[in-house]
Amino acid sequence: MANSYLFPLFLSLIVISSVSANFQRDVEITWGDGRGQITNNGELLTLSLDKSSGSGFQSKNEYLFGKIDMQMKLVPGNSAGTVTTLYLKSPGTTWDEIDFEFLGNLSGDPYTLHTNVYTQGKGDKEQQFKLWFDPTADFHTYTILWNPQRIIFTVDGTPIREFKNMESIGTLFPKNRPMRMYSSLWNADDWATRDIIWSNGKSSCPDVSKQGTTGSWLSQELDSTAQERMRWVQRNYMIYNYCTDAKRFPQGLPKECLAA
Repeated sequence: MANSYLFPLFLSLIVISSVSANFQRDVEITWGDGRGQITNNGELLTLSLDKSSGSGFQSKNEYLFGKIDMQMKLVPGNSAGTVTTLYLKSPGTTWDEIDFEFLGNLSGDPYTLHTNVYTQGKGDKEQQFKLWFDPTADFHTYTILWNPQRIIFTVDGTPIREFKNMESIGTLFPKNRPMRMYSSLWNADDWATRDIIWSNGKSSCPDVSKQGTTGSWLSQELDSTAQERMRWVQRNYMIYNYCTDAKRFPQGLPKECLAA
């Protein structure tokens, strides 16, 4: 690995399953040559990065819409060059994807939380944040809620981003392709649960609601309190927003930015 001298010999990401999840039942380690492990009767999953490579896993099922809560404790110390990911992705060359990515920085500098949405292989919807706590000191809950109307990114119950379905004005929105859930810990020096199970055209999911939102999650939206909390995060902790990057879009900002 380039600049491998910056890394400790061994870095580790620890993930705890939710009450209803079981890693042995729901996911499979897909790469890492032993660096990814499931223990504690399926309740604990560890992804590790050493000087050889990282590791990752994916869900055994595909999902069309869902709500995924993941409790994670990120790599402490000098994490420069590491990327820790939680994302949903469909197969193919014109894929859909919903990204939560944690970009490591030099010791003493906070992680960058990177979010993005792809539809039919087209992205360019990045928003980035600094966190208001140390994500390496303890476990925190990172949530992706995806329903036909919106995608909501949440940290410890606080919404940080809402990506609405604006197909009416020509903005692509991922709503037709089932996706798998993925998570990985890897070296990127070169550029740096509840859900619906899709099976044979049918789906199954409990009807649940969450504080700070209205309606079951399949039609969930942010109430006024959650909207204000999200605006607080964006005012104080957002460090990049594609909707304000006029230099990136010389022909004009995307339509959804103008309609927001």
